[in-house]
Amino acid sequence: MTDLKHCDVLGFETDTVWGLGCLPNDKTAVEKIYEIKGRDKTKPLILMSNCVENLIPYVLKVPDYAKTLIDEYFPGALTLIFKKTSLAPDFITSGQDTVGIRVPNHKEFSELCKNIEGGVLATTSLNRSNEPPVADYNEAVEKFGTQIKILKPENPCNIGVSSTVVLCTGDKPVILRQGSIHIK
Repeated sequence: MTDLKHCDVLGFETDTVWGLGCLPNDKTAVEKIYEIKGRDKTKPLILMSNCVENLIPYVLKVPDYAKTLIDEYFPGALTLIFKKTSLAPDFITSGQDTVGIRVPNHKEFSELCKNIEGGVLATTSLNRSNEPPVADYNEAVEKFGTQIKILKPENPCNIGVSSTVVLCTGDKPVILRQGSIHIK
């Protein structure tokens, strides 16, 4: 069991790129993520979990086309952006009225979520801003091991391609970034 406490930030492997995350209601840890990355605070984090049911309370409305995407691609390398509820803190969403959600298809990440309060992490890629995400555990430890706890994967997958990002706030989906899942 991972004992994730207030102010803790973790580095972990996912089914796409390495991630950096903390509990979503932990403002101090979120600020630490922005500091570690040198990330512009106008760029929001996303919420990830092992199951979509943990993420739905953060989302205001899921259009029918988004339900189809969830059914087809969750768990997987797809990030969906929805209008948010008040449960999604402004310090995660950079004050925007939307929140991104994702359910990685990664056994160890799923186990991590099962062992943390609420089963949800506020996340971003593990890298410094404007640099590529770390490639593997050794690089994660080398670059970030003195600042955060890095979880060593039992079965590394090293995919290295970011998730596809789809905006789901209008009448039809809008692809913001084509990633490892190809959606037309």
